[in-house]
Amino acid sequence: MPKADLSVIGKKNDPVEVEYSWKDVALYALSVGATEKELSLVYENAPGGLKVLPSYCVILAGRAFPDVGDVDWPLFLHGEQRFRLHKPLPAGGKVVQVGEVKNIYDKGKGAVYDIGITGRTEDGELLYEAGYVNFYLGAGGFGGDPGPKAKRLDPPEGAAPDFSVTDKVPAVQAALYRLNGDLNPLHIDPTAAKRAGFDRPILHGLCTYGHATRAVINGCLDGDTDRLKGFDARFSSPVYPGDTLTTEGWKTDGGYVVRVSTATGPVITNAFAAIG
Repeated sequence: MPKADLSVIGKKNDPVEVEYSWKDVALYALSVGATEKELSLVYENAPGGLKVLPSYCVILAGRAFPDVGDVDWPLFLHGEQRFRLHKPLPAGGKVVQVGEVKNIYDKGKGAVYDIGITGRTEDGELLYEAGYVNFYLGAGGFGGDPGPKAKRLDPPEGAAPDFSVTDKVPAVQAALYRLNGDLNPLHIDPTAAKRAGFDRPILHGLCTYGHATRAVINGCLDGDTDRLKGFDARFSSPVYPGDTLTTEGWKTDGGYVVRVSTATGPVITNAFAAIG
């Protein structure tokens, strides 16, 4: 049976320096569906300068993922993602990151890992906080703290969304997105996908997350990347390249409750976009 290594709780990794350029920023934007029409996201000489999608910070943060102990990776599922941006990301530079397993909760059928990663400038100024929630199947039942009860964020019943954006995922999207660093064969190799129980390769969860980030910015912020301060989301169902995503948002205090769906149902739920 899988077992959670509780000794990793509270341990921080050594600072990890990551350098990136405008090419990395543009690649990320293209890999989450941006087109040449979104010039400020893909062109280094765009009027007003190249803008960085706020969700790019989770790509950087992933390179400082902390030690989670000896886990069976196919059972270590990415369930939720969040970030808080303290200032807009520059279009290139260096960040210094530290990752930590903040806690491991006992959910009976599995263990929930609450992981946090901070990114700072070389001068120590806080840029962002990224959070990952991973569910380790079969590793629960160790008598630990079950953790806080998850807060439900449902759209108001019967209310029409304040914005709705439909975005078709290009067939090549997973092959392009993996160039950001997530080389899991599940997302490109049909044999690996079938071994994992899928008919064909699925889209990276964080690619769907990036599509949703773009949709929020384009749907209610008139393309202003600087106004999106954070995005919390739960991955509910897989997305396939070629699917059509519909991102809807309902205005509330501080931002929007968000839901992302395909033709088969919701794929991102319990989501909130914090607006500044």
